[in-house]
Amino acid sequence: MNRFSLAVSRGIARVTEAALGPHQTAVVRIGFSATWLLFLLREIPHRQELYGPDGPWSRDLAEQLIGSNGAFTVAMWFDGRVWFEIVYALAILTSALLLLGWRTRAMSVLFMVGVLSLQNRSVFMGDGGDNVLHLMSIYLVFTRCAQVWSLDARRSARDRAARGRGERVTDRTGPALWGVLGGVLLAVTLVGRMQGDWLIPALLWTVWAAQALWWLAGRRAGSGEPRIVLDVVANVVHNGALLVIMAEACLIYAAAGWYKIQGSRWQDGTAVYYPLHLESFSPWPALAGLLSASGTLVMLVTYGTVLVQVAFPFTLFNRRVKNVLLAVMIVEHAAIAVVLGLPFFSLAMIAVDAVFLPTSFLRRLGGRAARARDRVLRRAERPRVPGQRGHESAEATHVGFGA
Repeated sequence: MNRFSLAVSRGIARVTEAALGPHQTAVVRIGFSATWLLFLLREIPHRQELYGPDGPWSRDLAEQLIGSNGAFTVAMWFDGRVWFEIVYALAILTSALLLLGWRTRAMSVLFMVGVLSLQNRSVFMGDGGDNVLHLMSIYLVFTRCAQVWSLDARRSARDRAARGRGERVTDRTGPALWGVLGGVLLAVTLVGRMQGDWLIPALLWTVWAAQALWWLAGRRAGSGEPRIVLDVVANVVHNGALLVIMAEACLIYAAAGWYKIQGSRWQDGTAVYYPLHLESFSPWPALAGLLSASGTLVMLVTYGTVLVQVAFPFTLFNRRVKNVLLAVMIVEHAAIAVVLGLPFFSLAMIAVDAVFLPTSFLRRLGGRAARARDRVLRRAERPRVPGQRGHESAEATHVGFGA
């Protein structure tokens, strides 16, 4: 009984004392924000046909569907091209800011609003990755996904260093952003635009109120008991959301794998052959023909896909096997992006897979990225002497670093 109690107490302490998986949640944040940002940028020439007034899914059809399922979308608040352009531009902006990790709590909420607004406006525009992005945009709101690899993390480290030197740190941007967003939220609520299901509006108000409590606790009590309690609650919510993301990934693969087993084409090992010869999924016909020319290769890929998807949830109990299958799935998604022309579906699935990546690997990856960034910055800052070719002098390099 003592051992059980000790294990329970350690588990509770682990869940409440820290937000687990900081590198994994950072990669998930970067992956999904980059996926949505790249998609929106690529579809700028076609945005009106996809989600705007010129699309085949008319406003009347969208209103009927939203009226029946209560979906949340700000794209339907006002009619006309101007409002649509504003919503589309804000979706791009918030995706970029979330990618950089600037005011991540607010940007994660606005990112969710942008994803839900456009996807619920035209529900049939997607390739499967949109469903994953739809769910993950909601889960990200509950995570503390800016602990590493973000502008927020850099700002927090700078503020801690300033406090350590006895300097006073004042944040004006956060309260100003909170006030503006609160005013907008109050205005649209009073004019009755928050129609449909209650879940998303309630989530918006809850996050807004929680941010107010967080700011007041830090300002009134510093690092006292109120701030500690809020920090514990934030850790519990984060860890719960991280668990949900992992469970969602396992559910996606398990459902896909077991559903494939029921298909006759997957049973006889020929299922992969057919999408390779569909015109809509053949950006490289020569490559697709080369891959499908070998019946043995098609059979191995077909059976291997089913085996990996069904087995993956069970491999989480063995780290080495899990890492091997994880690498196989990432390679498979990369191949799907190239061979079948589904880059954003593949990016979304790779972002989901990233939640299972080992922390040691992510730290090494982050270290290499930081060193590469530093080399680029040093080259950019290095002064150029007119008429000099090759390496600069030591004196010039010293001046460049000091500038």
